[in-house]
Amino acid sequence: MTDHAWNYPVTSGHLTGADLTGYKVEALDGSIGKVDKHSDEAGDAYLVVDTGVWIFGKEVLLPAGAVTRVDLEEEKIHVSLTKDQIKDAPEFHREQHLGDTGYREELGLYYGIGGGPFGSHRA
Repeated sequence: MTDHAWNYPVTSGHLTGADLTGYKVEALDGSIGKVDKHSDEAGDAYLVVDTGVWIFGKEVLLPAGAVTRVDLEEEKIHVSLTKDQIKDAPEFHREQHLGDTGYREELGLYYGIGGGPFGSHRA
């Protein structure tokens, strides 16, 4: 992932201010869950995805840079990750969130932020 990992790609179709809560999240290999929370904040945009029963209710935080397409009509968000990459991502902990620099660093290491192309981590 690039240094712009915490921004929605210009080509994604994301509209600032759009409420994405409840949108389905589509990984490269199928549906993975729904958006529970999201942020549009420049340089700090993300999705919190509730994976539901697929991984027993785990929530994960995805940097907005993972979004490849937002389909407002079908209420779906497509991301550049596989189900396994999302499943293996560090779990989202509301009490830590992005204010915790250790958690942010853990996410950065996992997603390869600033260290090569997105998705090139240990998947």
